[in-house]
Amino acid sequence: MTADDDLAHLGAPIGPMTRVHGGFANRMYRLDTDQGSFAVKELNLADRRSTYHLEDVFRFERAAFAAGIPMPEPISAGDRTLVHRWVEGEKVPEAPVSAAYAFEIGEILARIHALDVEWTHVPVEEPTPQDWPELAARAAATGQPWAAELAGHVETFLAIAHLVDTCERPGPVVLTHRDIQPWNLLARHGRPVVLDWELSGPLDLSGELGSTALSLAKGRGFDVIEPTIFRSVLDGYVAGGGALPPPGPSWFVFMIGGWLGFTRWNILRCLAGVEAGAGPDLALSCESARNGVRGLPDMFGRLARFEALLG
Repeated sequence: MTADDDLAHLGAPIGPMTRVHGGFANRMYRLDTDQGSFAVKELNLADRRSTYHLEDVFRFERAAFAAGIPMPEPISAGDRTLVHRWVEGEKVPEAPVSAAYAFEIGEILARIHALDVEWTHVPVEEPTPQDWPELAARAAATGQPWAAELAGHVETFLAIAHLVDTCERPGPVVLTHRDIQPWNLLARHGRPVVLDWELSGPLDLSGELGSTALSLAKGRGFDVIEPTIFRSVLDGYVAGGGALPPPGPSWFVFMIGGWLGFTRWNILRCLAGVEAGAGPDLALSCESARNGVRGLPDMFGRLARFEALLG
């Protein structure tokens, strides 16, 4: 990707645009111009699991920024790019955050959910794919290093897909970020900055709260979960004017369903065995596939423990 005419509105470059590695789905670049520094995200439109609605996303981001949500300033949206003002901050590790940070994230969510923004696309719920036996066979035939693990967990993956399709969501549905995870956050002077809004859209409130609170309360796996941090997110949400939905498995089914789809998407990229022109590098896709094959059965087996956090 180069700084072409689509980015001319950002000013005259004062150096080459540089790739920022590590994106799980898209590719990020930094561009420094005489008008400042910008994060230019090249969206992977070729093999996405779902369609990006960039006009809706950009409208939502602009409203959130205008309302004072701590986030990079949205600058422009093109056919396949999103541009934001570059923001410096510390990466948030996959470890339990502080109670104050978690509380503020809860408040931020309440403020986001209170925004009055038009969303023009109605979500279409597709059945969860059930092709895990076929994927396991193809993984073995192509010599994937995690093929045996996948084959041993095929029935578990089918059970996860069944849960995702059948779990009752109590509502309400809110327009929200949908992906507040440690890798989509910065800490600036110890306070949150919310990044990567391109997956924004309507979502059952319990799924958003459960995914966010659990991700901020745990380490890289699920052996370390801090209940006080989980509750701090919910306390912040209530303090920000939000109301909590009833407890139940729906709080975690969005997170597990999202990880299931993300794992399958990366498995397909690994099975293709070629470096794609967009999205994450092949090595990162294969690492993500391995993590999902190992981590999803563990997460599924702990759902009762997660529900106990809601007590």
